[in-house]
Amino acid sequence: MAKKTLVIVESPTKAKTLSKLLGRNYEIKASMGHVRDLPKSRMGVLVEEDFSPEYILVRGKGSIVKELKGRAKAADRILLASDPDREGEAIAWHLAFLLGLDPSEACRIRLYEITKQGVRNAVAHPEPIDLRRVDAQQARRVLDRLVGYRLSPLLWNKIRSGLSAGRVQSVALRILCEREKEIEAFREQEYWLVDVDGGASDDRRYRLRLEKRDGKALSLSCAAEAEAVEKELRCHRLVVSDWRTRENRRPPLPPFKTSTLQQEAGRRLGFSPKRTMAVAQALYEGIDLPGKGPVGLITYMRTDSLRVSEEAQEACRRFIEARWGSDYLPSKPNEYKSRGRVQDAHEAIRPTDITFDPQEIREHLAKEQFQLYDLIWRRFVASQMAAAQLSRTTLDVEAGPFGLRQSGVSLLFKGWGILWPLDLKEGVIALAEKGELLDLLDVTRTQKFTRPPSRYTESGLVKLLEDKGVGRPSTYASIVSTLFDRGYVERGEEKKLVPTELGVLVCDFLLEHFSDLVNTDFTATMEEDLDEIERGERQWLDLVRVFWESFSADLVKAEKLARPVELPVREIGEDCPECGAPLVIKRGRFGEFIACSGYPECRYSRPLLKTIGVACPVCGEGEVVRRRSKKGRTFYGCSRYPGCDFVSWNEPTGKACPLCGAFLEKKKKGRKAVLACSACAYVEEGDDGGEA
Repeated sequence: MAKKTLVIVESPTKAKTLSKLLGRNYEIKASMGHVRDLPKSRMGVLVEEDFSPEYILVRGKGSIVKELKGRAKAADRILLASDPDREGEAIAWHLAFLLGLDPSEACRIRLYEITKQGVRNAVAHPEPIDLRRVDAQQARRVLDRLVGYRLSPLLWNKIRSGLSAGRVQSVALRILCEREKEIEAFREQEYWLVDVDGGASDDRRYRLRLEKRDGKALSLSCAAEAEAVEKELRCHRLVVSDWRTRENRRPPLPPFKTSTLQQEAGRRLGFSPKRTMAVAQALYEGIDLPGKGPVGLITYMRTDSLRVSEEAQEACRRFIEARWGSDYLPSKPNEYKSRGRVQDAHEAIRPTDITFDPQEIREHLAKEQFQLYDLIWRRFVASQMAAAQLSRTTLDVEAGPFGLRQSGVSLLFKGWGILWPLDLKEGVIALAEKGELLDLLDVTRTQKFTRPPSRYTESGLVKLLEDKGVGRPSTYASIVSTLFDRGYVERGEEKKLVPTELGVLVCDFLLEHFSDLVNTDFTATMEEDLDEIERGERQWLDLVRVFWESFSADLVKAEKLARPVELPVREIGEDCPECGAPLVIKRGRFGEFIACSGYPECRYSRPLLKTIGVACPVCGEGEVVRRRSKKGRTFYGCSRYPGCDFVSWNEPTGKACPLCGAFLEKKKKGRKAVLACSACAYVEEGDDGGEA
């Protein structure tokens, strides 16, 4: 009789994929995530007993654990195949405890890619549970509990019941609040740009930007200065002082790691970090492909490594040469180095099989799965392609004391740009000769104003957190989503993150009484400490003891010295139509709304409509207001609804189309913001739509 192996994974999807890959001598069961954890009803960390964690069975997992124990008794071998990160290692450790397994024995397999070869290799080489990883995860869990369960009651007492604070999320909140204060303190300044249209006798045209006067940078602060410069400019001939080109190579971008995947998915697909990771998890765990069965399409998606295996590099190089030719293949494989210390056991995020072209398997993927897989596939293939070849051109022109310039770029060889956008922002400049005279055809003066710092998008915040060393690949998505769940942050225009009044109040309180907790350097150092635990260079209890000594002292001070803080009541200057009490603005789980101040005796409420200062383009009587769909997406409608049924996903501008008279609306065209007609094809270029 063949020996039976029990393999325990976290999710039913992964279990289904492994069942078809391993065959009938393997029984695959899912633990459905954590089976043992700290209790939710209390802190679960016995501080007086040297921070001993008080683990209990997760509510609702009794029947699952009972079944796993029964299956384990009947099995000849047990393999624990939870995700290959710290949290997955901790889940394997808890399972080993419940099933009576020795963690030092070879009972653990780590699946970095769920393919036939990857799974069979892992099953053939089981390892002990990495107790250093378990310790690092346990330290994180205990630290977060100490903060959350000791600080939250203080917030309830001093600010408002129901509040909570997290160790890493509080740092992210501070970053957002500080940016908001920068925006509030910003005072715009006027400046003017002067552009000159120059032309040659053979119809060559140039668009020159005025940059210097008498060899020094020129800045114009008002209309009078710009007008005076224009008059003086028109008195001089345009003389080409230099025309130069420089060829250079643009190397490809590296394959994705967790943070860059979240950033690009946000920028190019509009995905939140949480949504990105959910879709990536499905691609990793397995998709049914006809003739192939369930296949994990990408490698493990929680990684900070840019390393790629030699086998994957060689397979990609063969694919590139076969499809695009040897010109697109560099002489040797491209390799990329990550900044700082990384968990190099993982590879970068890449397709498990490069021959699974996204377009060829598109019909077997959900829309979001195709979009994300296509992004990962193209980025990885592009990362192993030859560099793009560019020619950068600079034209310098003199007009008396003035210096003008135009820059351009031409593409000599696309290289990796055949698969991934090169984002070239300048056009080609026609050849000009030094000493050549140009005709001054026109002068354009443009009024501009300095702009405040931009608010962060979710992906922009993730990038900053990574740059500052706050959080790790497995935590980025939860950091952002927790801020929303607590009501500390909301999405503003263009999905930018805006701290709420409550978020600012909590942040100020933490800054005053727990400055270390919201210090980016302090939090980044703690992440490095956790890495040291994983490498066996530090004991987890030592870290917890040192943290608690400082944190508990701050707690005692805050309990004594912190004064209660009240959220200001914001009346709207209108009485409740049902009871006559003042109406106020309140906050719920879906954002702000208007409610009666007499609650709970009076339960009157209505949505808070935020106008954008534009008259309704349909009825002309109401104002355009910003609304939120059931799925949280912003759209625009008339304040007179249902009397007027105007609705648009794009923001109306109040301007009319010069071609057909319909209203213009703001749209995104790549990274640029444009004004586009709602009825015809007219498009008017706007400002660059970059993100912080």
